Amino acid sequence: MYLKHFGLSELPFGITPDTSFTYSVQYHQEALNTLLLALNGGEGFVKISGEVGTGKTLLCRRLLQTLDDGWVTAYLPNPNFDARTLFLALAEELGIDDAAALDQYHLVRRINHALLDYARQKKRVVVCIDEAQAMPVETLEALRLLSNLETEKCKLLHIVLFGQPELDEKLHRPEVRQLLQRIAFHYHLGGLRKSEIGHYVTHRLRVAGYRGDGLFSAAALRALYRASGGTPRLINILAHKSLLSVFGEGRQLAKVRHVRLARRDTEGARRLGWFWD
Repeated sequence: MYLKHFGLSELPFGITPDTSFTYSVQYHQEALNTLLLALNGGEGFVKISGEVGTGKTLLCRRLLQTLDDGWVTAYLPNPNFDARTLFLALAEELGIDDAAALDQYHLVRRINHALLDYARQKKRVVVCIDEAQAMPVETLEALRLLSNLETEKCKLLHIVLFGQPELDEKLHRPEVRQLLQRIAFHYHLGGLRKSEIGHYVTHRLRVAGYRGDGLFSAAALRALYRASGGTPRLINILAHKSLLSVFGEGRQLAKVRHVRLARRDTEGARRLGWFWD
């Protein structure tokens, strides 16, 4: 690739969520603060929504890294399954060994006992569910029933849903209105602001080992913002392809024409318009 050409130690614009590249743009930090406030306040349900590529999975990983030893965490990345499978997945995350042999009634009781054991140890339990828009309505209802597990003073289980806007549509269906009413905190992830994209690109390049002057001209950064709409994943894809073009020409600076070439090869990117040169 172009690592040696630009003096990089690793690829700066990968699309796999990597917390070592985290750049705390305003909306991401606000979302994390909302999550921490809700969880520390004892809320049972919290929801984070956002379009594809806005950093929901990265935010989830940041949250799990931020929580201290007073928390027991469970992570369910692919929740497209029925209610029993949801209970089994949660039981596995909680270290319950005999779950597979139990019927659903005794499985829920076993989960409740495990949660009570953690509460006696002064530990709180949070389950983070990524791609929550994929959950069937029946499974969402089962999740609500799990949230009923509580003592007189506190919830035994905190649940954070991360999902695309389709999750909001699903939660407004009449059959899950009780779950919607229990979501006390919600945050919708947007994209980077125009003023943030230069810092974002520079930060990722520095983390990847780049120590030279800017690799993107000011006009190229504006074009990146225009073509991506501020969506981090699209910024990464476009920046990576732009650097490939620069490398192919044996040059050291990405200009608008390189971003334009990247945009033409990227699904979902916006047109730049005739006035971009």
